[in-house]
Amino acid sequence: MDFNEQFKHPPINTGEWFLTILITNIPLIGFIMLVVWAFDKQGNPNKANWAKAKLIWYAAGIGIAIMVLMLVGFGAVTGIFENIPWDDF
Repeated sequence: MDFNEQFKHPPINTGEWFLTILITNIPLIGFIMLVVWAFDKQGNPNKANWAKAKLIWYAAGIGIAIMVLMLVGFGAVTGIFENIPWDDF
């Protein structure tokens, strides 16, 4: 392994991280930039790994939200059917 290759990408300073986090907090543009940074072959690998981890957190959150909405939906449907007077049919 080439010693210079290991230090090809300098550490990201505080100002760059501040700007990166600011951009990711913009609703749609932030998600698009996360995808761009995650799969950019020429960019800083530290930012790419961070973006991949953040996308995994988003996927987990969306998965949990879908499960909660399904449970609430099934509960609502069940509650509706319990209040129907079935003897009238």
